[in-house]
Amino acid sequence: MELAYVLVTCAAALANTGIAAADFARAPFVLANSHAVGVPPARIPPLALLKAAGAAGLLLGLLGLRPLGIAAGAGLVLFYVGALAVHVRAGVLHNIAFPVLFLALAAGALAMAVIV
Repeated sequence: MELAYVLVTCAAALANTGIAAADFARAPFVLANSHAVGVPPARIPPLALLKAAGAAGLLLGLLGLRPLGIAAGAGLVLFYVGALAVHVRAGVLHNIAFPVLFLALAAGALAMAVIV
């Protein structure tokens, strides 16, 4: 069970680090998606910071600060529930699999942190 916790948490942290880096770099797909769902460009860096902080918290949870890892997992779950809501509200469903995937990773990391 411990191995599954480490693998799921590392996958969630890696995924969030990657998308945060793309956000900070203002990758064209990030800008296009943000525009499609109605998120102004000025909001991208703060959202990226939340993703990066969540990834860091997950990793710190693996290093022994379990309550921080749980809080980070919960924060990322809430973040991606919000992202899904924004996609649905905007009617942008062609790429909804991405926030669903990030939500699943965050939920998995949170569940494993609580269970293990």
